Amino acid sequence: MVTSKNVLGSALQPCCMSPVTGFYRNGSCETGPTDYGTHVICAQVTEEFLRYTKAQGNDLSTPMPAYDFPGLKAGDRWCLCASRWKEALDDGIAPPVILESTHSAALNYVSIEDLEAHAIGRGS
Repeated sequence: MVTSKNVLGSALQPCCMSPVTGFYRNGSCETGPTDYGTHVICAQVTEEFLRYTKAQGNDLSTPMPAYDFPGLKAGDRWCLCASRWKEALDDGIAPPVILESTHSAALNYVSIEDLEAHAIGRGS
């Protein structure tokens, strides 16, 4: 089995288990051929970002019990689509990221410099 790498080149670390995140809902920002959104950036969402993404048509704050989705609140960590994070970056509202938990595939969308500029403390 191949271990996924993070943007720092080391083993990908879990992003969040409460709420359980990730395309595969395993707490990790793993990706694969069916992950068309490329949910690879582990971010700590802010209220500003939640309002922004809702306005873009992706409401992450409203609970959806049918999908076992509790809805996110500011401070929650979540595996975001790389393209949405880049869009938020371009609009000046990118939420902070956890580099150790952000999959290396994110580098196909954003630079390591942009990710590092928005990184929150390692191991936090």
